Order: sequence, then C-alpha cells, then structure tokens
Amino acid sequence: MRLPSASARRWPRATSSAPETVLRRSIYKTPAQLRAMVEPGRITAAALDAVRALVAPGVTTLELDAAASEVIRSRGAVSNFQLVRGYRHTVCTSVNEQVVHGIPSDRVLEPGDIVSIDAGAQYQGWNGDSAITIVVPDPSRPEVVAARERLSQVTEGSLWAGIAALAKARHIAEIGEAVQSHIEASGEGYGILRDYVGHGIGRKMHESPSVFNYRVADLGAEVKPGLCLAIEPMIVAGSEETFVEDDDWTVSTVDGSVGSHWEHSVAVHDGGIWVLTAPDGGAAGLAPFGVVPREIG
Repeated sequence: MRLPSASARRWPRATSSAPETVLRRSIYKTPAQLRAMVEPGRITAAALDAVRALVAPGVTTLELDAAASEVIRSRGAVSNFQLVRGYRHTVCTSVNEQVVHGIPSDRVLEPGDIVSIDAGAQYQGWNGDSAITIVVPDPSRPEVVAARERLSQVTEGSLWAGIAALAKARHIAEIGEAVQSHIEASGEGYGILRDYVGHGIGRKMHESPSVFNYRVADLGAEVKPGLCLAIEPMIVAGSEETFVEDDDWTVSTVDGSVGSHWEHSVAVHDGGIWVLTAPDGGAAGLAPFGVVPREIG
C-alpha cells in the first residue's frame, strides 16, 4: 500500500494518522468473519508455493503469473489484484531494483536475480495477501547471491519480528518498532521504504489501518481480537528513495540497489494470533520469538 505523498493513481492509498473513531466500518472483525478469512489465506499461500517451485533461470515472470492464476482459479477464488482498477495480472513480480508492484511480462529471470512475488486471493468476499522473495541461483557469482539472500533473510526476519510483536502489542505502532529494530540489528545499513506500508485486510484487500514498517510517534489502532493486518516490510540494499516507472505501477530504487518484500496476513483473535497466509499458522516463523500461534476457534 502506498501513502498519500506518492503519485501512483490506481493502487489503494493509506492514511497516516486518521483517528480510528471516524472510520465508518469497524476495523475489528467478528469471530465468524475471522473464520471466513482462513480459506482465502490458504489459497494465497498455495498460489505462492506454486510460484516458488517455478522460479529458475529462463522462466518468465508471466509464467509465474500463470502458475498463481491456475491455483487461485482452481480453488474457486479470484485474484484480488485483478480487482484493482487497471491491473489485469494475478500477481506482482518485482525483479532486482524493482521493489514492489512489478508487472509480469516476457522478462526472463537470470541467474542471480532477486525476485519478489506478491499475491492475493479473494474467496467468498474475503481476502488474503502475502509476498515472498527468492534469489535465483547463480554458481558463478556466489558473493552476489549471498548478499541478496542476506537481504531477503533480514527482510523476512523483520516480518516475523513484527508479527511476534503483534502477539503482545497494545497498539499497532509496536509492529513498526519491532520491524525497524530487527533491520537495524542486522548491521547491514538497509533502507526501509517510507511511502509504502502494510494495511488492514478483510472484505477489501486494502483497508484501514496503515501498518508502518518503521517507528512512528502515533501509537495507532488498539490491538484486540478481530484485528486483521497485512504486515509487509519492503527493504532495499541502498537508499530508500524510489520512483514509479512509466508503466504507472512498478516501484524501483533511484540508486539501482536491489529490494526485498515479504508479507503475511495475520488475525488477532480471542486465543492469540494466527498467520492466515502461512500453512502452519506461523508456527515455524514465530518459534524463535517464543510465540505460539493459535488456530481461530
């Protein structure tokens, strides 16, 4: 999701500090609504699993898109990306200096490329949203692969740090604090995109509230049962300055440094938290933080 200061005209935008009391629809779901969000999360995860298995030198990003489309349609769902005005593909595929919102095309993946795939499914009116980053193997350039895998690992780790913080948080600003702290602790000097943030999710793919990946003064919404968030750190190896390419979608770094994007949709319920877009509910990713996810009852 993009903040209002950015210029893309189609992708939904976030608000930075609107009081939750003025929202027309509550950001908190009922237990029945939370249960309805489980299947779209599973479908989204399955689509990304299919894409992950295909990533290799010589594969086009359109082929990745087709693989995700097949899974989503076969499960009786639709791509919620295609419900965004002007976007006709199933996923976003962002390669190297492209950080987010890259459009699938005839582009062929090369050895050493770092590619982020963002996918979402809408099933029976409810949405899932998730993203992964993969580095294409390149035995001839182990140092490049290692550096890019490190970027991806730190980004994914910051995602899980944010999710773990959500499990104990009182307000959503604690998520951004945890994400930024994890990235800083890596010692790599990575940049965090400021104009692109996470978001609420439910009947729409992008809902309030905004979920920042960095420290902010505003505490944000209260964390309590019924809250569903898409947490998605977008991290770059160099400067966080970006621009939108001529296609009006693709967000690339100004300095040409590579980026990484990881995302999960997470539900807060009476029993704890459950990662809707992880097959195990987030058990493996949360284990290092001492957090045990609980299924939605």
